[in-house]
Amino acid sequence: MRQSFKLLSTSGLLLMTLWSAGCATTTINSGLQAGDLPPVGDFTAENGLQFNIQPLNLATLPPPQVSRPTNDIYQLIASSTKKQYRISEGDILNIIISGYTDVAAGVSGEAGHSVDQQGYIQFPLIGRIKAAGLSVPQFTQNLKTQLQRYLKFPDPQVSVAEYRGNRFFIDGEVSKPGEYPIADAPVSLYSAISMSGGATPTGDSNSIVLNRNGRNYNIGLQDLRQIGASGNQIYIQDGDSIHVNSQDRNTVYVLGEFGQIEPVPILEQGLSLAQVLGRSKGLNSATANAAKVYVVRDNPNYQRTNIYYADMQNLTSLALANRFEMQPNDILYVDPTGLTRWNRVISALLPSTLAIRSVSSL
Repeated sequence: MRQSFKLLSTSGLLLMTLWSAGCATTTINSGLQAGDLPPVGDFTAENGLQFNIQPLNLATLPPPQVSRPTNDIYQLIASSTKKQYRISEGDILNIIISGYTDVAAGVSGEAGHSVDQQGYIQFPLIGRIKAAGLSVPQFTQNLKTQLQRYLKFPDPQVSVAEYRGNRFFIDGEVSKPGEYPIADAPVSLYSAISMSGGATPTGDSNSIVLNRNGRNYNIGLQDLRQIGASGNQIYIQDGDSIHVNSQDRNTVYVLGEFGQIEPVPILEQGLSLAQVLGRSKGLNSATANAAKVYVVRDNPNYQRTNIYYADMQNLTSLALANRFEMQPNDILYVDPTGLTRWNRVISALLPSTLAIRSVSSL
């Protein structure tokens, strides 16, 4: 009777183990496997998303993605011209009058003449005089005209000692983010980035946001070069803010049976499928099913998500992989072999079978 009970208990444990194995099949591989995808064509997944499956060959190879500036960037370049510097509120002016040094001295011993919030400076003999909004030559001529009522041969020499009025802001992936003045020399987008110490190693010079009067302009320096333009053709204005994005926004995600599992950034010169395979240390020779290499490309603006698959067992597929251009947020996945899945199931069962043996020996 006791022996029969032991056999029943052992059989029950064995059944429980087999049942657990069936449940564990999906969890052993972290729940990630290609499943039964159709060889080609459209299908709807259980989650309701629609997919289009395409084998990767010369006919289905997506054309290289050409990113071009939008119309608002063309308009920004067309309206961006070099302008003569105009004195602004907060600037400090240096004024010298030959032969009349005492007259030109700053008010209350100040080093220079400060332009107040109303755009005026206080000058001896003539009192308040408008400065803001005028170029330095225009202001110089106005000052000379008014001084002629008091001085016989006035010849004022005017320069901006400190540029405090016109400023721009830059942040993001630059070495020295902060606020910078716009002096008498025009500041281009290139100059602005250079003034901030340049982009950091993780900065994406093809993903820059210029905010002007509440409107964002998405600018890519590489995109500008493709149309024969340059960041030197976009001049910064007072109050502009510049943000340099990180390369993390342009990333390919690697999952499955690779030698190294980590995101791969898309650099400025682009990234091919072959390069991703190389940077991920290739397929795992012990576990990867080289016949099932998938690229999942989702675009929320389209109804269907594209899935491309390639058989990397063929040497000729490497040429296609070299021509396949990766896009931001692509997911590259490699399925495990059937034997790998089975070995993982067995590995999960071993602790249970050892427990059964221990019970059986009692």
